[in-house]
Amino acid sequence: MSARSAKLSVALCIHNEAAQLTKCLESLSFADEIVIVLDRCSDGSKEIAEKFDAQIVEGAWPLEGPRRHAGIALCSGDWILEVDADERASEALGREIRYAIKDAEPGYFLVPFDNYIGTVRVRHGWGGSWGVMAAPRLFTPGAKKWGDARIHPPLVLSGPKRWLKTPMTHYIDRDFADMMDRLQRYTDARAEDLRASDKKLPPMIWTLRRCVSRFLKCYFARRGYREGRWGFAIALMAALYPLLSHLKAELDRDKTPRSRDE
Repeated sequence: MSARSAKLSVALCIHNEAAQLTKCLESLSFADEIVIVLDRCSDGSKEIAEKFDAQIVEGAWPLEGPRRHAGIALCSGDWILEVDADERASEALGREIRYAIKDAEPGYFLVPFDNYIGTVRVRHGWGGSWGVMAAPRLFTPGAKKWGDARIHPPLVLSGPKRWLKTPMTHYIDRDFADMMDRLQRYTDARAEDLRASDKKLPPMIWTLRRCVSRFLKCYFARRGYREGRWGFAIALMAALYPLLSHLKAELDRDKTPRSRDE
């Protein structure tokens, strides 16, 4: 595949991201095509997307997997880059992507992340369903398939696994209060997935063991301790995620699912 024939599409799934969508789209000028999924948007996201000549699909998707696939299905590129509204791609990343896909065989690339809380770059400790250091964001059609879940759906990947070197900038949380809000959203969604599953909830002792394991892994194995209080907070959120999800699923069995606007 030559450099001229390697068309690059970008896919974004958003819900009311007008406050940061412009900066995200401005960083994607190296792409040939932008596809945006507007999931129950009620702000000015659509108007911003139209200014960037993006292809738009509107609707409501309770599950993340089908929502992601709605955007991927519209992409006509030889390669697809998935981006979220709170992420920014540098010119250097754009150049590396263009060079990487020039002669690459079908498959996928893991894209590293520089994660920020506010203006602070937090390098260590991410994991346990609470942020990642890299993810398979660049792929050819069919090489990445999302499962059905409201939060953190499983992935099926095919083809060669490769790495990019230049990180994507990710403004993951504004502050600690924003981190707590994210914990609320994540555990609400995970509890809904657990309630919708045919499987029984695991014993509480098993969930507690997962909590301890996640904290130790994030704080020690992934060196969260090097980030001071932020590293401790990340490890704590990773530990609380399965516990709060379990309790919400068990204690609120008859609860009506929350909409994304609540």
